[in-house]
Amino acid sequence: MDRSVYPVPFGNVTNMMFLEHGTAIGGASLAQGDVTVWITVTDADYNQSGSGEDKITDTTVTVKIQRGSNSTTVATLGDSTADALIETTPDSGVFEISQTITFTSGPDNNCPTVFDAGCILQGDIITVEYADTNTASGSAGTATDSATFDLRNGVLQSDKSVYLIGSDMILTLIEQDFNLNSDSSESYTLDLVEWSSDAADTTLGSNAISGANAAFDPEPSDFRETGSNTGIFQVIVNIPDTLNSNLLDRGEEIGLEYTDWGPAGSNYVGQESEDIGITIFTSNFGATIELDQKVYTWTDKVYITIVAPDHNFNSDLVDEIGNTASDPIKIATRGFSLTLYKLVETGADTGIFTGEVILTGFSHDANGDGTAERPGAATSGAGAGPTNGTLETDNDDGLTVSFEYSSDQTIVNSALIRWNIGEVQWLEASYPASGTGIVRVIDADMNLNPEAIDNFKIDAWSDSDAGGISVTVTETNEATGIFEGTVFFTVTNDSSGHRLRVSEGDTVTAEYEDNTLPDPYTTADELDIGATTLIGTIVSPLERAPATNLRTVDAFGNSLTAVSVDQQVQISADLVNGQDKEQVFAYLVQIQDGNGVTVSLAWITGQLTSGQSFSPALSWIPTEAGTYTATAFVWESIDNPTALSPPVSTTISVS
Repeated sequence: MDRSVYPVPFGNVTNMMFLEHGTAIGGASLAQGDVTVWITVTDADYNQSGSGEDKITDTTVTVKIQRGSNSTTVATLGDSTADALIETTPDSGVFEISQTITFTSGPDNNCPTVFDAGCILQGDIITVEYADTNTASGSAGTATDSATFDLRNGVLQSDKSVYLIGSDMILTLIEQDFNLNSDSSESYTLDLVEWSSDAADTTLGSNAISGANAAFDPEPSDFRETGSNTGIFQVIVNIPDTLNSNLLDRGEEIGLEYTDWGPAGSNYVGQESEDIGITIFTSNFGATIELDQKVYTWTDKVYITIVAPDHNFNSDLVDEIGNTASDPIKIATRGFSLTLYKLVETGADTGIFTGEVILTGFSHDANGDGTAERPGAATSGAGAGPTNGTLETDNDDGLTVSFEYSSDQTIVNSALIRWNIGEVQWLEASYPASGTGIVRVIDADMNLNPEAIDNFKIDAWSDSDAGGISVTVTETNEATGIFEGTVFFTVTNDSSGHRLRVSEGDTVTAEYEDNTLPDPYTTADELDIGATTLIGTIVSPLERAPATNLRTVDAFGNSLTAVSVDQQVQISADLVNGQDKEQVFAYLVQIQDGNGVTVSLAWITGQLTSGQSFSPALSWIPTEAGTYTATAFVWESIDNPTALSPPVSTTISVS
């Protein structure tokens, strides 16, 4: 025979019917389970044809069921063409036939009253006897094989204990009592298993409550044996988000239960039952909300990221969140809100969802042109997203994003909305008189449309043209809040457009009127913010006319190494105007004796043209021998002792 142990067959007649699941509502009766016994006889005497299919039709194969001293003959095979044993392959000498054993095929002694006739009980023995008409010794003989009937416990397993809603579960039923035929892969209804959770109580199969079987989307549609004679049955079931119009919660406990009508120790199928259960859970990993900034201005673009692994329902598709009542996303300022806002997964199977919203401010004269208007569109209606949402704001406001990722479980993140004080700067500290200057304004509040390049006007003037010009500053790119404008300087033409009349040494001023000021300012306040640059070369104050090479010379300019009492000498230094403009100066020489007493102080004044070199000299006649120190100073004037050079000194020896 094909097995040493067979399952106990079971019936579905009166008093022998069992529901597919013992407690499920609306369950159907389990179909009758007949056992197929495969009998194999190896006898070379009947291998008559080397290439054809031979049969055994002239002897007997007797199938009996024994219980103690009682036995029942189930069938006698091999004695006619109708019940012939067929050779399995040509020239093999191996012959095979099958016999069906029903739940009433056994002896009738000790049968429970639920059986109308004979019965098969656990522990019964099935025996097969083959009458060999010609053994190796040349005489008749008998070959016998036997096996028992037994009941074994079922096992229900899942491939995991925690599942994402929308993911697949591999459900395995190990039940040798259902392995009725070793020669085929068998199938059983999913109604064998009951699902029990807060959302619904139902079986998994075709008798499930309305819509449940479709929600489970089983593949295949029944428990399918993994192979012939394994006794292991599997199915892939989806973990649905809704059952019986009720949403499954994150972290919801789910009981799965199988009724085993023939547990080990029972005499027959249906005498006892045992509920085999497992517990699984829907995942509850929670969610997080991330905003790209902590503080926004009134017209920023807000980038939102939500990490929600539980909402990665389909690992093969890009999922969405926020736009249904079961997982709503709300984005709100203090006066306006976007409801059911949709975010989209960044890719298949990431569980990361992103979207963006443009803040559109309120009606206000931001650029000072006298017209108050809202920079952007009105607040979007419900169901927008993920990139087309607009939301009105105030100047001193707050932004809140909330996501109800599970029933009664909501996460929130928030940020501030504030105006800023702008900043103005020239990119260089000075520019040539006929050069080009670039002025920069930094004010995120003037980024009125984060998806376009904005611009506005500021004022610029010089000492030569106090009326000045209006300069258009343009955003360096979308949503930078940094604006730049170009000013063309001229010394010959009148101011016009972006051209500004200047002269050497002029101070040029750029001024921006900021009408978007933070607290404690009000929306009616404005602030003029300016920056200056110079026209011409900027020289360090002490390098405008630096003095070098202080020395003692005679009337002809020859340097002296020795000086006598009453000898007239000149104290001279070299001056250079390092600027590109004229510079007036005062050249002072102070002479002190060895005790630090000033014995002479003299000066001359003059004017140096741009780049001019000059060596002024002041005369001195020493009246006493000794060592003297001469120090030269270069000032703007005697009345304005602003140094044009560091002081320089030299020592004079008089004999």
